[in-house]
Amino acid sequence: MSDTALRAYLVDDEQLALQRLARLLAAFPQIEIAGSACDPAQAVTFLNGAAEEIDVLFLDIEMPGINGFELLSRLTRQPFVIFTTAYDQHALRAFEANTIDYLLKPIDSDQLQRALGKLGRLRPITKPEWQQNPQLQELLRDLAASFKHGQASYPQRIASRVGERISFLSLDDVTHFVAQDKLTYAVVNGKSHCVDQTIAELERRLDPAKFLRIHRGALVNVDWVHEVNSWFAGKVVLTLKDAVHTQLTVARDRVRSVKEQLGI
Repeated sequence: MSDTALRAYLVDDEQLALQRLARLLAAFPQIEIAGSACDPAQAVTFLNGAAEEIDVLFLDIEMPGINGFELLSRLTRQPFVIFTTAYDQHALRAFEANTIDYLLKPIDSDQLQRALGKLGRLRPITKPEWQQNPQLQELLRDLAASFKHGQASYPQRIASRVGERISFLSLDDVTHFVAQDKLTYAVVNGKSHCVDQTIAELERRLDPAKFLRIHRGALVNVDWVHEVNSWFAGKVVLTLKDAVHTQLTVARDRVRSVKEQLGI
């Protein structure tokens, strides 16, 4: 095994799923399997007591007793996570917990290679600030509770990653999201914070009653809309109630839906 191999731990309540994943991972020399468990409680005990830290956790979401989000909330040290799930409806929730990727069952080699490629680009693998951020634990507890009670859950905060640093932004404070130069930014108090999703992904996972797609490259928080101005030739511009009175143009093909959602 290479000295640079990443230590992985596998958690799934289905033994056959664990065996299949282990067989697939055997083809990737950059991964060393440190252990596996079908019992989530057993996994928590192992992960919190392990002498050597786990670099990446392959984790099922829907498991009896303790779901995947609850398992993460009980860990004293947070590894990177690759969720494995048979349910596509959970995929966007998975990204909310700062995971590397999600793999839909039955997992295949191409999916696995994609996820491990993302993981490899994040070396050095240890990110102390992320592991110790108390807001991450709060987020995971919220996810675990909403999942357990079967509620339709929309995130209350979003992660912004800059190099080794991860910060969490309250979505109430985000005035709008904008895409620029192939990156996506959340804007808070006029300051842009890079986020790891596209505008289309954000539109799918955020509360549609709160965040409104106004053109291909922008989502606006309706609570921050101050004025709607109709200009010549049907052009519509939103003015926000931030300190700089940001103005955002609505795409022509979205004017009607924007006006309907704003009740005008």
